[in-house]
Amino acid sequence: MDLCNINHIKALLGRHGFHFSKSMGQNFLIEDWVPRDIADASGADRSCGVLEVGPGIGPLTVQLAQRAEKVAAVELDRSLLPVLAETLADYPNVEVIPGDVMRLDLAAVVEEKFPGLTPLVCANLPYNITTPVITAFLEANVFARITVMIQREVALRICAAPGSSDYGAFSLFCQYHADTELLFDVPRECFLPAPKVTSSVVRLTPRPKPDCVEDEDFFFQVVRASFAQRRKTLLNGLSAAFGSRLSKDQLRAVLSGCDLPETVRGERLGIPEFAALAKALKAALS
Repeated sequence: MDLCNINHIKALLGRHGFHFSKSMGQNFLIEDWVPRDIADASGADRSCGVLEVGPGIGPLTVQLAQRAEKVAAVELDRSLLPVLAETLADYPNVEVIPGDVMRLDLAAVVEEKFPGLTPLVCANLPYNITTPVITAFLEANVFARITVMIQREVALRICAAPGSSDYGAFSLFCQYHADTELLFDVPRECFLPAPKVTSSVVRLTPRPKPDCVEDEDFFFQVVRASFAQRRKTLLNGLSAAFGSRLSKDQLRAVLSGCDLPETVRGERLGIPEFAALAKALKAALS
């Protein structure tokens, strides 16, 4: 069975009485190059265990199973479980886990399912969970690589450079935890039903946390304050967050001590600049 052939897909879904759920963001691939290229980009091989989220009917799962030693695919929609039992019958190295990935202890899943293997994530993520699930993958700190297809808008944010229109708090969060790469786009016509937006594949490779950050919690408190009001200056954003403890003149002095003009906006700063600012702010607050 060709899991990207639209006629085979319709026949398969018809046999199982399956209906698409808009609330779950279900869009199935109908171009076979897409799951193949995503699986290739993941770098999966027999030394790896791969966590997949939202396998759908299994086209990416099959490609991963042909490369990796073990695939654990988490599927929330229980009506797809009998479909996956049919499409994955020839792949004993695939385990389908019914449930919500956001409720899983990812470190425990990796320990249980992938002993002795290099753990990876590779998935065509449902659009409605993109940001929280990527956050969970990075914070779990157990995956060697995270290769996901997501909406292009979010992909651009993840990989954006300081000063660009797409750069924001989530860009900085992802780049704090990982090296980020925008790999390729996937047109909307590659899906059934076609989504309203273009998708993109990104790869995040976790790395050691930056040495310049002394207090991670406070660092991200400063980052969130700096991006809470995008059209405001950094001074005003910091004043809204810390104004009960530091006057604007004191905040101006902190910015000046970091060689930052009071008119600068948060989106101009990279990780080293935010680290220096957080250190100076913490000292001023103490």
